[in-house]
Amino acid sequence: MANHFKSGLLLAAMTSLFLFLGFLLGGQSGMFIALIIAGVMNVGSYWYSHKIVLSMYKAQPLERHQARELFDMVERLAGQAGLPLPEVYLIPEDAPNAFATGRNPSHAVVAVTRGLMQMMNREELEGVIAHELGHIKNRDILISTIAATLSGAIMWVASMARFSAIFGGSDDEEGGLGIVGVIVMSILAPMAAMLVQMAVSRSREYLADATAAGITGNPGGLASALSKLGAYSRRGQVDANPSTAHMFIVTPLTGQRMMSLFSTHPPIEDRVARLAGSRPSAPSDGPGRTSGGRDAGRSTMEEQGRSFWDNMS
Repeated sequence: MANHFKSGLLLAAMTSLFLFLGFLLGGQSGMFIALIIAGVMNVGSYWYSHKIVLSMYKAQPLERHQARELFDMVERLAGQAGLPLPEVYLIPEDAPNAFATGRNPSHAVVAVTRGLMQMMNREELEGVIAHELGHIKNRDILISTIAATLSGAIMWVASMARFSAIFGGSDDEEGGLGIVGVIVMSILAPMAAMLVQMAVSRSREYLADATAAGITGNPGGLASALSKLGAYSRRGQVDANPSTAHMFIVTPLTGQRMMSLFSTHPPIEDRVARLAGSRPSAPSDGPGRTSGGRDAGRSTMEEQGRSFWDNMS
């Protein structure tokens, strides 16, 4: 319940930010226009986002005779979760990963990569499928779609605001804050929207992990799968669009270690530790020694970042 409440607050904050940016751009009229735009974009993404995402990754629908064991597994786990049977799609990628999409449990899709099918044993694959069903059960598809849409809209309006400030300024008579206020907010608003979107995504990943453990009754299967996925991600991942990276079970994007603080996904070791009912241990250089110097400072900074995101979750 706390996770749902915090996600709702974060989405409300993002909506408020979008409306405020509209207010800066055009006063009360701008705020009203921003509200209409947000509504139209969310309705459109609700109905069509799953088709766009599936086509983006060239995912193909699977029939039962093509993957009977996978279909039987999805059907059994969906029944245990109290969900209708979702459609099953295969992504022609060797990198192991998976995501769920669709506008509601009755129109849901679970998509897995070819690499995931080849790498995971039965218990691990069950854990991954249950995780995606957890997103469906928790209505994360709708939440993440709204968050992504609002984030994109905020960035678009921020660009409009900068253009307006440079070539004419804002409407001070209707309550705008003038050129300086518009420029400052047009820079800060997209950054704030990105942080809120990441907080929403991270909180939903933790919740989907817990839901998956409840569905299968075997948190070790998902924990083992996450460990394998984390190890593989150091070698390469799905060629993904950053706007859809939050949908995958592990981030398909690669980058510097410090970027983990600003990822749409929690650190895999934290997720595995939660499934095991413990906290992740501190990094070590060997028996009886912990990392020192610059590595220790970097580790401390990462731990502070994780603690911040845990509180947001």
